[in-house]
Amino acid sequence: MNFKSFTQQKWVRIPYFVVVYGFALYGMFLVATYVAMKFQWTNESGTVDENNRYYQDIHDKYNQSFKVDSVSMRKHRYEVLNKIVLLNDYYPVNAERILKTYRETGDERLALQMIAAVELHLTENKAYNEASKKLSQNATKSKEQTSGLSAFEWMNVTEWKYFSRAVARDKKYIDSAAAASGVEARIIVACLVGEQVRMFNSRREKFKTAVAPLKSLVLETNQSYGVTGIKDNTAARIEANMKDKKSVFYPGEKYETALDYDTTITYGSNKHNDSMSVRLKRLVQYENHYYSYLYAALYVRQINMQWARAGFPIDNRPEIFASLFNLGFHKSKPKKNPAVGGSNFMINDKSYTFGGVAYDFYYSGEMADLFPYEKEKFK
Repeated sequence: MNFKSFTQQKWVRIPYFVVVYGFALYGMFLVATYVAMKFQWTNESGTVDENNRYYQDIHDKYNQSFKVDSVSMRKHRYEVLNKIVLLNDYYPVNAERILKTYRETGDERLALQMIAAVELHLTENKAYNEASKKLSQNATKSKEQTSGLSAFEWMNVTEWKYFSRAVARDKKYIDSAAAASGVEARIIVACLVGEQVRMFNSRREKFKTAVAPLKSLVLETNQSYGVTGIKDNTAARIEANMKDKKSVFYPGEKYETALDYDTTITYGSNKHNDSMSVRLKRLVQYENHYYSYLYAALYVRQINMQWARAGFPIDNRPEIFASLFNLGFHKSKPKKNPAVGGSNFMINDKSYTFGGVAYDFYYSGEMADLFPYEKEKFK
């Protein structure tokens, strides 16, 4: 039997074509993946949060027309205390956190924003809303049964407890990134919350088997990197903006060297980052998450500079920073009424957006003992 007739045998021909076409399809997949990443087709498209109008109204109410004269401040103080008392009848957990923050800061504006964040989740609670309307008439307290849970339903899942412990463990890295960037630590954590919380459903088992016992956050190692999920091209652009004085994102001379590479440091090798660039090695560290937080913080500072230079400051809009952190530089277009949103995800069959959960967290009072509210969000 010659070679030609041998190769035409059915038991030879079929496996041969399977192997050839298999390699061809795999090659097409690799080329398609490269092209998609090259042209940034994998970037989040995102959606506008359904409560975007509410976020804007609250911002306008407590930042533009908020009166600070002595008469108005007394009125605001009574409103804060009455609202906290009322909220305590329904969600004492949230009421306690708001009261604690108010005692520590004495900031009526912040307390009312925290209350507004809770009330967004109580729009269908008729008893609460009716009692709220009667506050000015000294109505009797509602007899509604109280709950030991948070009004923010997504904070009642088991994964949130695991996450909170892991964040507490990372406090030193978050505080260091805040000091190096001049960005309030709580804003950095708000961005972290959006990135990690959206995995409560998709990676629930990973939270139970890794995050809970190890008290460590989910470390992303594919297309998005580190605990804050920074994309490679985003990290590269953050670095470039640090030194480009002509860029609208330029954060200032003080921060030019914040991301400089130290050639004497290898940033540690592990099974995930052995073949990665030094940039990604810094992000993909098992224990030390400092660079994950620093890149996130400097991204926020750069976005803040862009909007301030355009005449639309957003210093007091953590939900906008988180939304843009999720969507990327190309979606950051300064304007009067920015939209809150970003990628959608489900937690216990309820839909949330990246910016929405960041807003909830920021004004919830959660972890305020670790990451307090500061009067200056950017130093």
